[in-house]
Order: sequence, then structure tokens, then C-alpha cells
Amino acid sequence: MSADHSTTLTLELMRSLGKLVILPMLLAGATSAVGCEDEREHAAPVHPIVGTWLVHDPNAPFPHHLYVFNGDGTMQQANPDAGNARSSDSDGKGIWVNRGDRIDAKWVELSADRATHQYTGRLELTMQIRVQGDSLTATEHAKLFDATGAPAPAPQTPKPLQGVRLTLR
Repeated sequence: MSADHSTTLTLELMRSLGKLVILPMLLAGATSAVGCEDEREHAAPVHPIVGTWLVHDPNAPFPHHLYVFNGDGTMQQANPDAGNARSSDSDGKGIWVNRGDRIDAKWVELSADRATHQYTGRLELTMQIRVQGDSLTATEHAKLFDATGAPAPAPQTPKPLQGVRLTLR
């Protein structure tokens, strides 16, 4: 066998092996791209509450809040810790449920005394929320518990909350 013939056979073998390696990679890429597109087409619609909201709560010591409603039925509430001069409170963590004509939500925050740094209790807020486009309105009911878990006098919450969705516009 001549050197030229051996080189030609080696090159043909390498090309064939290259095709065998590249072909499955191309097929895998095409299949995954089709699969991803198929998932997007069949994805469940996102509930209108899902997103980030700038919320004004006239019943709170510091009325400006951020609410985040996640697609898995959880939520977070945040406002500046320094908004209350006597007490330091955590971000609120909670849940929400679609009830058809409204959303029911509940979140809890923990509090500590600013001077002693001791746990002073928790606030539980339940809300009934209605969403229209990029606006929400909610009524709330507050329950307060002291450091031992006993009910404490809760703040009155007669005024509705108003919120607007955070958007890129």
C-alpha cells in the first residue's frame, strides 16, 4: 500500500467519523429547540397578580411598600426598616391564592425593639386584592401578637391599599 493511498484512507475515515459525531449533535440541537418552543406554546398563563408592585398603604406607619407576588403562590413585602422609629421589622413573607373574582393573601413580619434588640412579636396581615391591568386595590385586616404569641391590640386598617405594577415602560 502506498503512502498516498494510506493518507487518502485516513482522511476518508476521519471525515466519516466527523460526520458521525456532528450528525447526533445537530439532531440533539434541533430536537431541543423544537422542544423548548413547544413548552412555550403550552405554558400555563401567568396570573395577573404575578409581578412587582409599588403599594401605598395609608394604614402603615411608613406607607410606601414593595410587594412581589410569585407564580408559585408566595409573596414578599418590603419597606424601609427606618420607617418606624420605635420598632424594627423584617420584610414580610407570605402566600396568595386565586379565588376567581379576587386574590386572598396573607403575610407575616417579625419585629424587634430598636433599643433592646429583643424580639417583640409579629404582625399578620390578611388581604383581599383585586387586580385591573397594572393597578391593584386591597383591603387588609391586621393581627398583632406579642413576643409570647398572645394576641395584642392590632392597628386599625380602614383605608384600602392602592398599587401600581412595576413595568419597563
